[in-house]
Amino acid sequence: MSLRLLLVEDDRELRGALRSSLIVEGYDVITAASLSEAHAIYGQTQLDGEHKTPAFDLILLDLGLPDGDGSEFLNRLRRRQNTPVIIISAREADDQKINLLDAGADDYLVKPFSIGELLARIRVAMRHRGAHLRPAITRYEYAALSVDLANHSVTKNGAAIHLTPTEFNLLARLVRSAGQVVNHRQLLLDVWGQEFIDHTHYLRLYMGQLRAKLEQNPARPEFLLTEPGIGYRLLDATDITPGSA
Repeated sequence: MSLRLLLVEDDRELRGALRSSLIVEGYDVITAASLSEAHAIYGQTQLDGEHKTPAFDLILLDLGLPDGDGSEFLNRLRRRQNTPVIIISAREADDQKINLLDAGADDYLVKPFSIGELLARIRVAMRHRGAHLRPAITRYEYAALSVDLANHSVTKNGAAIHLTPTEFNLLARLVRSAGQVVNHRQLLLDVWGQEFIDHTHYLRLYMGQLRAKLEQNPARPEFLLTEPGIGYRLLDATDITPGSA
């Protein structure tokens, strides 16, 4: 399974950009825009009966939130769990960094930063906690279609196909689970976010757009398959049998 991250960031543009980049890299990402939202999300997903199991594999935590300071979330978390936390903040004073690292943060990344550096720090934090990082699926080939997630490229018969950011993120999510059914709710959560989890018409619309651009016959799709009442499945190109399309 993909590693699950909680991204707590109030800047909408940055939050969206980070979320999209992390999803493409193979992570499942839940976002929160405020301290109260972070507490609510973590509280709702944290407990399983009497067994306290971390709901997330890692947390990316901004400090300057509209309803409080991110350090409050860190302090509360550390009283119960040791989930890795990377602080992402524009505050660069040494004493601020030292205090938060001493309080239990695993790393401190000063804004602005590159997605490459963030990904490297995530890998380091997970290695320190002994997590197994599954190699992300970054390429998909089927007939005339070629998808390269790392380079954000999609080609058909050798010609580049333009996808909108949302279309690409939806395709990327299916590529990472090629051969497996991904249910409607999970797709909506991963591609659009928690607030759109019941908007199934988004899926129908964007899947139709993807099929129009990628399938030979959109009315009879060969690889972007519907699982009625459940979700969608990208045909596993490594396990194709005659007549399976």
